[in-house]
Amino acid sequence: MTALPDHSPGWPPRELDRLLTVAEYAELGEPDFGYTELVEGRLLMSPSPTPRHNIASFELAAQLKPQLPSDLTVVQDVDVDLGLVPADAPGFSRRPDLVIVDRAAVDRVSNEGGMLRAAEVVVIIEIVSPSSHRIDYKHKHGEYADAGIPHYWIIDLSEPVSLVASHLAGEFGYQDAPAVTGTLTTSEPFDVRVELNQLV
Repeated sequence: MTALPDHSPGWPPRELDRLLTVAEYAELGEPDFGYTELVEGRLLMSPSPTPRHNIASFELAAQLKPQLPSDLTVVQDVDVDLGLVPADAPGFSRRPDLVIVDRAAVDRVSNEGGMLRAAEVVVIIEIVSPSSHRIDYKHKHGEYADAGIPHYWIIDLSEPVSLVASHLAGEFGYQDAPAVTGTLTTSEPFDVRVELNQLV
């Protein structure tokens, strides 16, 4: 496996000579720059999001929070164990822009440690960057469906700002609704209205 640049003392290890489990990945901690994800045990490095991307994420969280049922909460920029393989196998952990999860899951992580689990996620949300278009629409689309996450929203900030809402459709994975611009109004998985033009 390729050696990674050593930008901070002790992180990441100079060489990763084997594939990582999710637990081993979690033990690495946070880099000083960008963020990481784990795919089939391989550590992936990504640059820090742009200001526009972060503003959109914040604005979306602000819109969603007051509309959520009391047992759910929205969390930004957090690792999620996709649970696609046994715990001792090379794992998958993604870091979506936002997740809507059961509040009990947040309490569990606070009390026990570890990561949020795919089984605890109701909606997972990615905001498309120029470098992530194929990853968000193809790779993560398949991984999140395989992980059993009921709803996946993809937001594209290109004009006009759009949102593709996907939901699990049995053995076929996600079924994608047509892209929405302007205002998203839906009752699945809960009643919510999102003003997409306010994200930029």
